[in-house]
Order: sequence, then C-alpha cells, then structure tokens
Amino acid sequence: MPGETNTLSSIWHARCPRCRKGNIFKHRLVQFTRFAAMNSECPVCKASFNPEPGFYFGAMFVSYAFTVAIMVAVWLALYVLADPADWIYGIGLVVGAVVFSPLSFRLSRVLWLYWFGGHKAA
Repeated sequence: MPGETNTLSSIWHARCPRCRKGNIFKHRLVQFTRFAAMNSECPVCKASFNPEPGFYFGAMFVSYAFTVAIMVAVWLALYVLADPADWIYGIGLVVGAVVFSPLSFRLSRVLWLYWFGGHKAA
C-alpha cells in the first residue's frame, strides 16, 4: 500500500504501534532537556501509550542491553583505532553511554510498547 510504513521504520521514528502515524514522544530526540516526554495517547488514533502503571519498567532492561552494546562498540573502536591508556577507555565509555542515553531510552521504550503494549497495526 502506498501510504503504509513498515514496522522497523515506525519503530525508528517512534510512531504509534497501531496507526503508525502519531508520535509516541512529544519532542524530537535532539531536544536533550525534554527527550523523555511522552504523549499519554496517540494524537491520531487515541491508542494508549501507558497501558498500566509501571508498564515501562521492563524497558529498563532493554535500555541496559543497548548501553552494553554501545560500550562494547566504543571500547572496540578505541582499541582498534588507537589502543589508548586505560583512563581514556574509561572516559570514552562514560561519554559514549551519556551521549547515547537519550537514543537508548527512547528506543527501548518504543520497542517495549511494540512488543508488549497490546496494539495491533490497523
């Protein structure tokens, strides 16, 4: 269908799992002070983004997995490109985790909502 988007694109752009048009988050990712603000429901189809209290607790484990992957990638890049002193590795890992934390946070919540939110694509 011409206007239809695929699931991976909808996840990456943080779109509603039901209609795939409405934004899950209120602000863009680059607004670092407000990256976590979520809409309570889809502005297009009114699907709830908060199915129950504590729903996103499990997304914390997905975010942890992303953070580990980011740290492994940063460590590997530093090791292959420069093999610096140990303190540089430590700084690089902390900076990598902090810089990518908004992306990790949002992507883990979107995946959790898609996997366990109870929404089926229309």
